[in-house]
Amino acid sequence: MRIPVLTIDGPSGAGKGTVSRLVAKKLGWHYLDSGSLYRSLAIALQKKSVDIENATEIVKVAQAMVLEFECGDELTVKLNGENITNKLGLESTGSIASQIAALPEIRQVLLQKQQDFKQLPGLVADGRDMGTVVFPDAENKVFLTASAEKRAERRYKQLKEKEIDANLAKIKNEIEVRDRRDMDREAAPLAMANDALYIDSSDMSINAVIEEVLNLIR
Repeated sequence: MRIPVLTIDGPSGAGKGTVSRLVAKKLGWHYLDSGSLYRSLAIALQKKSVDIENATEIVKVAQAMVLEFECGDELTVKLNGENITNKLGLESTGSIASQIAALPEIRQVLLQKQQDFKQLPGLVADGRDMGTVVFPDAENKVFLTASAEKRAERRYKQLKEKEIDANLAKIKNEIEVRDRRDMDREAAPLAMANDALYIDSSDMSINAVIEEVLNLIR
């Protein structure tokens, strides 16, 4: 039986997570936040003090980690039973995740874990290469983006709401550096699938983006 898949790819801070979770909830489908996989691995590496240049040790940690995704009003992520949700949004976590995501060995280990989320009645998969690498045969694909300025403002607001100290200019610079690294890497670079719907959310509300995505499904 064919299992429907909606992929939503795009750069960090474009609103993929919020849009994907709400669309999955409206459709009653399963949800995969691929970015949390890499961020969770980054946290696991920090906990074990693993050198991010040591691919062999990173692979071992990736193979052993157990992740749980609980989708309520907000996403809850558990790593080996521990709630790590509040650590996922840290810029230091994102930076490490982006670096290890460029390693082909790591992507291969996590590829099957991501594909295992494809179950009936359907899956909404959010990431950077969902429509190009992980689920290239997905029937519905979206590439969601926004300007670096808008994305930095959103990230800054999120961190401030969680009472985490943040610097807007530094966040914008880190976003631009990460964008270049994600687009230039050899392994599964950030790119829009040829058959994806392009959405720039810079001046759009979340509800407007969700409606456009649902129209694609319909």
